[in-house]
Amino acid sequence: MTDGYALDKKGFSKELRLLLEVLKTDDIDETAERNPQLFTDIDWELWVRLSLHHRVFPYIYPKLSRMREEHVPDAVTQRLKWEYRKNTVQMLQLSGEMGYLGEELAKLQIRSLFLKGPVLAQELYGDISLRTSRDLDFLVPMAQLAETEALLVRLGYVKEEDFESILGDWKWREHHTTFNHPDKGIKVEVHWRLSPGPSKEPEFDELWKCARTSSHFGQNVHYLGSEDLFLFLAAHGARHGWSRLRWLLDIRQLLLQKPDSGKLAGLIQQYNYADVGGQTLLLAADLLAAPVEPALEGFTKRPKARRIAQLALFYVARMINLHNPPLEPEAERHYKYYQPAILTRWHQFLYVAGFLYPYAVDAKTLPLPKPLHVLYFPLRPFLWTWRKVSGQEK
Repeated sequence: MTDGYALDKKGFSKELRLLLEVLKTDDIDETAERNPQLFTDIDWELWVRLSLHHRVFPYIYPKLSRMREEHVPDAVTQRLKWEYRKNTVQMLQLSGEMGYLGEELAKLQIRSLFLKGPVLAQELYGDISLRTSRDLDFLVPMAQLAETEALLVRLGYVKEEDFESILGDWKWREHHTTFNHPDKGIKVEVHWRLSPGPSKEPEFDELWKCARTSSHFGQNVHYLGSEDLFLFLAAHGARHGWSRLRWLLDIRQLLLQKPDSGKLAGLIQQYNYADVGGQTLLLAADLLAAPVEPALEGFTKRPKARRIAQLALFYVARMINLHNPPLEPEAERHYKYYQPAILTRWHQFLYVAGFLYPYAVDAKTLPLPKPLHVLYFPLRPFLWTWRKVSGQEK
């Protein structure tokens, strides 16, 4: 890492700084000998909570187990050992289900790309036990989505909820739907897009051309090529404010594998990810000493990339779960600013314009026969105003 990647981390606690050092190092004893002050006056209970919140504990525990000296209390090591073993069991269960689903999809000639889960752990870390996963995510072509959902129902999965939709807006407002298996206790997310719209992203056929096939989970488990994977992980992490260090650790592991930097730079430009890509590289380089190839350095020098990287440190420094509302007022205000800030000017325009596209609630406010649903376009501003005045819209 060079000073060119340095961000303002003055809000980081001593416990978070130690966590980052442990993530970067291969030898905790050596780190402790070089920087003994890092291990003094640590609130170890908080440190454990941070490792659990950021979901990096399975990557940390093997390092703790290899320590020659006790720089970390034994109670901490034992706690993370228990979490590590529990996670390994879960990853094994997910691995079996992933292989099974891959086979069942292949029988129906449904092409699928697994986005995260055990296949990502194996590819990036070389061991499924070193990363956490709580569900299985896979992408299918839109044309085969209904067939995929029907298959999951036959396999015992239950759809979590149906989207309230009008004029097909779910196809771009949303990007996945969720299924749960009540007996297996496994959650599956079926994607038809990598990210929610409005956003520009590769079509399924383009992703399929660069896809890889797993050598560990069976010939029917396919996953993204390295460069496409960076694009997906960067978009996902940025959208969630990089509120978990695990997502940045994934980026670091991917960059250590040296994807084709020329090809990656082209994809970043083609799909308007210059600022988000720069944010991703800056955060991974500064916080976790990830290597940045010369062909990618230009993205880290973009003023907006640095600005949104600094904004993301708000979430890194705090244990904020953006998926678990209500948020604290300060976090909610920050996120309302952060969300549009990471978009390009064009996507900001599309984001605002999206409010003019009819919502399902418009049909509830003024029910119209389906052939007349197109009238919701000119009526939407009036219907929204009516709900606002009557207190139905918050």
